Amino acid sequence: MKTPFLALSTLSAIALTALAAGPDISKLPPAAKTTGLTYDKDIRPMFEKSCFKCHGAEKQKGKLRLDSLEATLKGGENGPNVVAKDSAKSTLVHSVGRLVDDEAMPPEGKGEPWTKDQVALIRAWVDQGAK
Repeated sequence: MKTPFLALSTLSAIALTALAAGPDISKLPPAAKTTGLTYDKDIRPMFEKSCFKCHGAEKQKGKLRLDSLEATLKGGENGPNVVAKDSAKSTLVHSVGRLVDDEAMPPEGKGEPWTKDQVALIRAWVDQGAK
């Protein structure tokens, strides 16, 4: 007969494995087919509308600032959140794609969730090198 400790340790191992695997990126829309995307022309206007209130010049929650390309690529208190040429590994994409409830951006009640088309555009920008 298994002891409660063994059952608990098995559950803990399963939970740790799930955490190590990261978010389920299959829930993200594919990257948009649009080419030649740039931060200033295509991404900044979306960030300005949805992100600057909390991640702009006046306020930087989590030490994250998204009002310039340099600041966006630098990331926040958890380090860089964009992995150029790999949107699937970019926590910025995970956040706007709402893959992890506690990290969903914008947070519940703080703005409209990003549309699939917007997330797809950000994925394409990151996959094209985040320039």
